[in-house]
Amino acid sequence: MKKIMLFVLLIAAITGCKNEVRYTQNSPETETYKKAIKDYEMGNWESFATHFADTAKIVYNTTEKNAMTLVQAISQNKEDIANLSSYNYVAEESEYEMVVTDKGETWVNFWGLWQDRLKANNQLYEIPVHLTAQFIDGKIVKEFGYWDNAQIVLAIQEIEAAAKMTEAPSEEK
Repeated sequence: MKKIMLFVLLIAAITGCKNEVRYTQNSPETETYKKAIKDYEMGNWESFATHFADTAKIVYNTTEKNAMTLVQAISQNKEDIANLSSYNYVAEESEYEMVVTDKGETWVNFWGLWQDRLKANNQLYEIPVHLTAQFIDGKIVKEFGYWDNAQIVLAIQEIEAAAKMTEAPSEEK
């Protein structure tokens, strides 16, 4: 009887142990996200879009109820970089991780240091960024991004104000 109980406990222990990966830095999803970020850096918007589901919700510095479509997000990205002479993520400052939640959702988190230079003043700006993307069937279905770009917005406002001052028409006599 003791042998049978031990055998049953052994079988229960073996079958009860799941070899489920709930956290990793190496997965197909992290590789896909690395490719999406590289496509963003290269301005390769056609390839960038291939990493997302057609119905993806993109949420940058806002709430999910104000989510954008992929087309809107690409348009916003293009508009945001129009004033820049260069932009990229610092490779040595980039970290990726994939997690599977208790609900079985697969998410990839990214932490990076974004650098850019404004065309107008050639000044270097560095902004810490956090992105997180939910994957279903190898595609991004939701992406949330958080960063503080106030220093760039202020610099652009100062540049625009200075330009207006120099372009102000002189009073007619």
